[in-house]
Amino acid sequence: MATLNSNTGSYLFMAIKADGGRSMGLRRASNERALAEQLRRERLVPVRSWELPSWAAAADRLSLKDQAEVNTQLAQLLGRGVPLVEALEVVQSAVSDSVQPIIRRMRDMVSSGSSFADACQAAGVFDRVTVSVYRAAERTGDLAGASKQLATTARRQLAVTGKAGTLMIYPAIVLSISTIVSVLMLTLIVPRIGKSLESAGFAMPGYSKVMVICGSFVAAHWLWFAAGVISLVILAFIVRQQLGEVIARLSRKLPMLREVVLAQESTRFFTVMAALTRSGVPLSDALGIATDAISHPGLRKQLTNLRTKLIEGGALRQLIDTVTVLPLPTRRLLIAAERSGDLESAFDILASDMAEEVERRSQRLLAALEPLMIVLMFLMIGSMVLAIMIPMIQSASSAI
Repeated sequence: MATLNSNTGSYLFMAIKADGGRSMGLRRASNERALAEQLRRERLVPVRSWELPSWAAAADRLSLKDQAEVNTQLAQLLGRGVPLVEALEVVQSAVSDSVQPIIRRMRDMVSSGSSFADACQAAGVFDRVTVSVYRAAERTGDLAGASKQLATTARRQLAVTGKAGTLMIYPAIVLSISTIVSVLMLTLIVPRIGKSLESAGFAMPGYSKVMVICGSFVAAHWLWFAAGVISLVILAFIVRQQLGEVIARLSRKLPMLREVVLAQESTRFFTVMAALTRSGVPLSDALGIATDAISHPGLRKQLTNLRTKLIEGGALRQLIDTVTVLPLPTRRLLIAAERSGDLESAFDILASDMAEEVERRSQRLLAALEPLMIVLMFLMIGSMVLAIMIPMIQSASSAI
């Protein structure tokens, strides 16, 4: 059976359905032959396929929403004693069309004797955390509990991601509206009023003349201007990964925003640790996996040092204090939990607390962004208005 691996590519395909209709979509496969085998198992006759370049390829991961749905369904079915193969059949019918082929391949592997963790790893769309949790759960015989914990983890991460999206939506809407209005005023209104003022004999200051010249140039060459904007959008899409890294680096330095980012990364870390430790993954292994799941460089470096010294024989309660990126109350709670031997509950509590902290800090940041966006709108749109008003005011003053 063809399975997905690290060398898979994304393909856009065209196929014929059993009823004679045509179907198009995206699939990941190691080559075109493996893609054809996938489509035939889905009762599709491949007609043509195109391999997509790496920058346009689909993400090689299930979305958090799909992961939450899959794990919720598995937790409910396995908890009621439904065999794993039958549970996967039910899950396949309950998930979205894009996920169904993945669940089908996993079900085929499990029915042929593979472990569920191996099937998840071979599918190539589950992250390291999910595979590790399922592998540990198979050793303890609690796949239902592991699925429930992973569903909770996915929902927490969805909530954190939603807060980040909310923070981006408001500035994006304000900037988009301001940019559109500014461009329309620059190209349609400013040149016409500027020419009318010049023909009426009004003196035009330098600032207004520059605005009129720029607006007239853009209006006369709007096709080139539109082509430039489209090119910038395409370029931003191609280098979206590098652009995202630059934005992430900047967000970790800006006041108020850096606190939100740290709370988000802490939530992700403690959520992953709660899922791993409850599934029986050793603490050192869990630390390695959870550290790989975060991107904050300062927190990641200190947690990596903690894990290294822990493996070398260091005392955890002393090493926790070296993670100075985390707030002091968080470190004190972890030390107390380590002394009482209840780190699993501490990780779960901290994950919930950090999620609430993200909510509070996000609200504060939005409250601070509102006046800042108003000032920005005034600077963008007001500059166009001033280009028109300044010569009128000067002319009115000279007439008096």
